[in-house]
Amino acid sequence: MDFLRMLSDLRTPYLDTLFQWITYFGQETLVIAVICALYWCGNKRLAYQLGFSYYTAGLLIQSLKITFRIPRPWILDPEFTAVESAVPAATGYSFPSGHTQAATALYGSFASVSRKLWQKALFVCAFLLVAFSRMYLGVHTPKDVLVSMAITLFFTWLVWYFRPVLLDEKKYTKVIAVTLAFISFAVSIYALTLLRLGTIEAKYASDCCKAAGAGLGFAAGFFIERTYLDFDTKTKTKWAQSIKLVFGLAVTLLLKIYFPALIGKSMGAKMFEYFILVIWVLVIYPYFFSRFSLRRDG
Repeated sequence: MDFLRMLSDLRTPYLDTLFQWITYFGQETLVIAVICALYWCGNKRLAYQLGFSYYTAGLLIQSLKITFRIPRPWILDPEFTAVESAVPAATGYSFPSGHTQAATALYGSFASVSRKLWQKALFVCAFLLVAFSRMYLGVHTPKDVLVSMAITLFFTWLVWYFRPVLLDEKKYTKVIAVTLAFISFAVSIYALTLLRLGTIEAKYASDCCKAAGAGLGFAAGFFIERTYLDFDTKTKTKWAQSIKLVFGLAVTLLLKIYFPALIGKSMGAKMFEYFILVIWVLVIYPYFFSRFSLRRDG
């Protein structure tokens, strides 16, 4: 807390706005958009690498949140005040940091495949800045961001190191998908058990179930796409790629906004929502634009 108090003494309206803007680069929405762009239009292999890093680290981060149940800094110290604009988005427990996990998975994955030193340095600076912004804004402690960063870097390295097995050897696809699905399901059972015991509130269990639903969707989508679909990201023109990306992102956004209104807000509904969202990205939309491409080239 002493470090956060020191940072709070340095706050100015300009820096508040700057770091609030920087923290958006660790938003879940941005990570999903980047995965979509890579997966549909660019580098499917890198999209899978990023997805594995993001979803596996996320499952562990969410599990640690409900295990340690550490409150936000302003709850730990009622005399401490966070930057007001950052508080509404700071939901859930404080430890470890979800924004830091998302940013580290995203930019850490890019750094791992970058060939030039300046590019690696740029991506490393990106997730370090997001991590620092969480502390400057007063919504996380150094322990929150450092542990999150360490965990996510480990998973990012693990995925990068075993990428030939994960991403190139299709004979392991079923084992990988089943393992990830089992872990995701176990995380949801753990969250629901703590909820039933009265250890955590429903909103915290819901965050874990969302991560589990996304993990299950990624496991199922990974298996289905690699086993049955194996679509090609290429189109005849850049214009077609742009239309494909814009339309896909628009539908993804509509699903994110309006699908919960159709299925409700229960724990199971939240899990199903994220499962369907990931299946849409990995399987349903690629299937439709692949079919369209086949008819067009006829």
